[in-house]
Amino acid sequence: MADLKMNLKRLSEAAANPRAQLDRYLSQGKKVVGCFPPYAPEELVHAAGMIPFGLWGGQTELIKAKSYLPAFACPIMQADMELALNGAYDGLSAVIIPAMCDTLRCMTQNWRYGVKNIPMLPIVYPQNRKSPAAVDYLISEYESLLAMLNVVTGQMISELSLKETMAVYTAHNQAMQRFFTVARDHLDIITPRVRHEVVKSGWFFEKSEHTAIVEEITDALEALPVYEFKGKKVVLCGIECEPAELLDIFEAYEIAVVADDLAHESRQLRTGYPETGGGALKRYAMQWMNRSGCSLIHELGKPRGRMLAKLCRESGADGVINCMMKFCDPEEYDQPWLIKDLRAAGYPVISIDIDPLNRAFEQVRTQLEAFREME
Repeated sequence: MADLKMNLKRLSEAAANPRAQLDRYLSQGKKVVGCFPPYAPEELVHAAGMIPFGLWGGQTELIKAKSYLPAFACPIMQADMELALNGAYDGLSAVIIPAMCDTLRCMTQNWRYGVKNIPMLPIVYPQNRKSPAAVDYLISEYESLLAMLNVVTGQMISELSLKETMAVYTAHNQAMQRFFTVARDHLDIITPRVRHEVVKSGWFFEKSEHTAIVEEITDALEALPVYEFKGKKVVLCGIECEPAELLDIFEAYEIAVVADDLAHESRQLRTGYPETGGGALKRYAMQWMNRSGCSLIHELGKPRGRMLAKLCRESGADGVINCMMKFCDPEEYDQPWLIKDLRAAGYPVISIDIDPLNRAFEQVRTQLEAFREME
């Protein structure tokens, strides 16, 4: 139990203080590349022998960023811009920005103009993924990105190093899936906040290092007796559910998170690499073609609601809480569809407003209290 607490504490500290993790890797002489959400190709960074580092914003007062982004821009991007302008990301060798929405497209230019000490490397993913040319196009984007990384960092990748990296990431994804399954039997220890911290911390560790810690946590949980949770069990969906204090309210109202479809968390982990189909770079590109159920990826039929209903059945959840990121148009477009499908499947769903820069939670408290009483 002592080792379990120690490992959970270590991941909690990393989630709360990413800068300390960045400084640790820099002190080891390693190069670190910032990866903007949601789908920066961090495997390419890892395969080049560098540390990919997630840039998902954080708590900060917006002052300088107001000169670059309007008040209705994504709070994650506003926070990233403010933190960068204040030097919080100094030490990064570069940042990668996937231009996947209007705000991210603006961020490529804002960063290039405002943060001149950290090179910005853009990437554009194909949205018409049914086209035979999509894989070839994405491979060319990866090759261009690798050339830019080589110029900035002097690091290159090989076919072998990318294969090894894909094995590392596959092992991490499998370890996280096992943790999610085992955690459902130990909701007294893996509270909503603890679960979130275990996943979030993965953005700030080299993946094999994080895998080893998560496996130790899961092994320790499996050795404990199953805990019978009496409250409501939910699936979270959306971009992210932050700040972390928000998750303490879930625990206060006896609401446990047994699964999620958050872009910040499980949505990143559910799509593997094809085992056949070409070399490592082509198979890595094909992973993008296989992603599904994300508001930022064009897809006919809007399958998220049905996917969430299936996730509720598999995890034993009583319903879904949709974490609606403030000013996120892609998520807002998906919301009516997923609510309709979930209700048709018999699962209650509510939407709570998410603003990672805000600490006023009274409206959320009222919503969660009402959700707890739903039958």
